[in-house]
Order: sequence, then C-alpha cells, then structure tokens
Amino acid sequence: MMDGLQVGARAKTWIRGRSWPFHVMLVTACLIVGVPLLYAAMISTQTNGEVFAFKLGPGSALASNFHDVWVTRRIAVNMWNSTQQAVLVTIGKTVLSLTAGLAFVYFRFRGKWIVFFFVLITLMMPTDVMVLAMFKLVSSFNWQDTMAALVVPFLASATGAFLFRQHFANLPSDLLDAALIDGVTPLQFLFRVLVPLSWNVMGALAVIQFVYTWNMYLWPRLIIQNDQKQVVQVALQSLQNIDGGLTYGPLMLAAVLSSIPPALVFLALQKPFMSGFAIGQDK
Repeated sequence: MMDGLQVGARAKTWIRGRSWPFHVMLVTACLIVGVPLLYAAMISTQTNGEVFAFKLGPGSALASNFHDVWVTRRIAVNMWNSTQQAVLVTIGKTVLSLTAGLAFVYFRFRGKWIVFFFVLITLMMPTDVMVLAMFKLVSSFNWQDTMAALVVPFLASATGAFLFRQHFANLPSDLLDAALIDGVTPLQFLFRVLVPLSWNVMGALAVIQFVYTWNMYLWPRLIIQNDQKQVVQVALQSLQNIDGGLTYGPLMLAAVLSSIPPALVFLALQKPFMSGFAIGQDK
C-alpha cells in the first residue's frame, strides 16, 4: 500500500515537473490576448497629449471621455439598438434552425436532399455578396430606418440548420419510435424531447450569432440613416472625430464599452458554448 502511494506521489511530481513549460506557454498566450485590451482600457482614460506622450498608467480624462461618449454622443442608444438586433436575430435564428433541423432529419418530403444541398451552398456565400439584392428587397418594403430591416434579412441561418441537422442525426432513432408510440405531434416531439437534448448546441449557436450580429457594420451602414436608430459599430466611426480631430480616448472608451455585452453573453453561455460542438456517439 505504501509502495503504491509512493509511486503515485513520484508520478505526480514528475508530471508537475514536466508541465511547467505548458503553464509558461498558457501565461504567455494570456498576456498576448489580454495586453491589447488593457492598453485600450488605459488609453480610454487619457487625453491625446497623454497618449502621444506614451504614458503608462491611467490618465486624467476618464470623466470627460465618458461624458463625450455616453452623454454627448449617446452611445448607450446605439448599444441598445445593437442589443435589440442581436437578441432578436439570435432567437429567430435558433428557432428557425431548430425547425429546419427537425424537417431535414425526421420528415420525408420530395426533394429534401436538393433543398439541403442549396442550404449548404449558402454557407459558401458571404453576406456581402447579397447586400445589393437585400437592399433592393428591403427598400421595396419601405423598411429603411426600422428594426425590421436589421432583423428580418438575417433570421434564416444555413449554419444553424446544418448544425442542428447534424446534431439530430446523431441522436438515437429509438427516440422517434418511442414518441410515435406515445402519439406526440412533431412540435411536441421537438420541444419535449429534442430541445432538452440540445441545450449545449443552442448555447453554442446563440453565442456565435450574437457576436456576429453585434459586430455587423456594412448592412446597418447602408440601410439605417437615422443616427438614433443606428447600431454601435457604425456609431464608433463617428467617435473618431470629436472637437474637430481624432481623439483616441473617447474612441477607445467606446470600444471597451461596446465589447462588454458580447463578453457577458460569452461568460453566461461559456459552458454550453465549449461543449456544444462535442456531439459524440454517446448521444
């Protein structure tokens, strides 16, 4: 017994001695990722003179920079617009992706694989390619300067449909047989059986879509002309010119503030995000 304990202690010591290079690499990677953010936060408190003087430390203009960003330029309004857009698009894409995955796996209809093939084709088409057609279509509905223009064109998600299709295809087929015996409807099968087994995938998709929508710039820049209805990424561009020149402090402060909502969403859904793509055979 004592010999086993001694062998185990020696093994732990050997592993600990061998693992220090990995800890050094992890710490280095964290510094590489974190230093730019800390530097941006430091600049957000400084005046232009302190920035050009390469002052290492908090500056003296945090209050004035915050007033310029939050009160004068009303960045909170733009952040609220981005929050509404990101939440609505995320919820809509998740619901439609769930139903699309249900149809592709559990329904039989003529031309199903052809439809799925075209869904896969759209994965290869960036949004920028479809901007002109989307602009003409949305303009024909007179949706300019409305939340509908920011949300409706992005409710369908080929990525989400493919993700849920693969996830549902890896679930045991006995689930459907048991549901048919119990006489449940397709929607009951979706919400009572599939959704409880898909929280991790839903969380992963929610994080991806929220961050993607939050960082959207080109489409809102084209379709929204009212500054009070504009999203935060476009509003950041206007902060480059305050008091007739480029001011780094307010710009960096606005950038730091605008990064908080996606960070909070990632922290809230970190666990399902990390395990959402681990669709193994155990399911």
